[in-house]
Amino acid sequence: MCALPARRILCTLCAFVLLLAFPFRAAAAEVDTQAASAVLIEASTGKVLYAKAAHEKLPMASTTKVMTAILTIEHCALSDMATVPREAYGTEGSSIYLELEEKISVEDLLYGLMLASGNDAAVTLAIHVAGSVEAFAQLMNEKAKEIGALNTNFVTPNGLHDGAHYTTAYDLALISAYALKNETFQTIVSTTYHRTTTGNLQRTFKNKNKILWQYEGGNGVKTGYTSAAGKCLSFAAKRDNMQLVGVVLNCPDMFNNAMRMLDYGFANYEMVKAIGAGDVIARARVAAGVKNVLELVTSEDIMIPVEKGTNASIQSRVVIDEGIHAPILAGDKLGSVELYEGNKLIAVSPLVAKDGVDAADLGFYLDKLFGRWTA
Repeated sequence: MCALPARRILCTLCAFVLLLAFPFRAAAAEVDTQAASAVLIEASTGKVLYAKAAHEKLPMASTTKVMTAILTIEHCALSDMATVPREAYGTEGSSIYLELEEKISVEDLLYGLMLASGNDAAVTLAIHVAGSVEAFAQLMNEKAKEIGALNTNFVTPNGLHDGAHYTTAYDLALISAYALKNETFQTIVSTTYHRTTTGNLQRTFKNKNKILWQYEGGNGVKTGYTSAAGKCLSFAAKRDNMQLVGVVLNCPDMFNNAMRMLDYGFANYEMVKAIGAGDVIARARVAAGVKNVLELVTSEDIMIPVEKGTNASIQSRVVIDEGIHAPILAGDKLGSVELYEGNKLIAVSPLVAKDGVDAADLGFYLDKLFGRWTA
């Protein structure tokens, strides 16, 4: 097991106000959603822009497959070949009609999972990854906790009804936002059509998610339906560098409700630069170097969602690695800056060395000593 480096807090929470440059605009009307539970978040920060019973535990049907897909992508190569097991053959509900013992690529199975909502593809992937549905469900639950989806429990990889299988709108939004950060996942769920190149049959899948077809900037993620869960949808869209992710659970008119929620988010929020790449955030002490203080800068812009026409009150905390020794190269990661809105962590960015620092050798110390004598 690797030992984690010791760290120290350079400064406690420091408040600052982010002043916005754009003019005041009247807020759009509150969203009127039919969903039993709903939420809309900004993906990079997890900031909640709209919520209705967002923490109520409910079944989620095939939106379960968001977790199935991202776990598969993280554990397998797309080119891996999976064999359709008996447990997957003839799985009830939506299907891509896999044949028993058919060999098909993980990539084609993922497209069948996310575009055509194949329950048989879900079971095949689960067993390919973990050896059994039960073992895969354990991986799903471990991943959910890692992401912060603390009110979720997975039993199946496809979402067929089980009383112990549930999530919340908020948890599913967190899972979807996490998955969308993966380029492979994002490519799959934003694809409208896919034609397979492996397996016993050539299959063509059409994405069931109307957000891709009907909403400007729509780029994911998954539909779902069972009689117990009702109509469920995890959805996403990106405009002006703002990625929104939403969820509606048990929502009869799920696509129109989702589009109204997205309209609300884009009308009322905008991404604003809180800290710019290259901004000097802190100074660190350096041991055994030709200089003993080093400026630390952010390596990237930190963007946060802010309600239009308002100011944002943000707190920052800087954490610096302990025991920094030369030599140091420009760009070396030496700490991080965290931004908080209230008690919620909304952004973290690495802090890197602005300049390099050479190690002090014997010649350096002799020159320094000689300089003192001759001063």
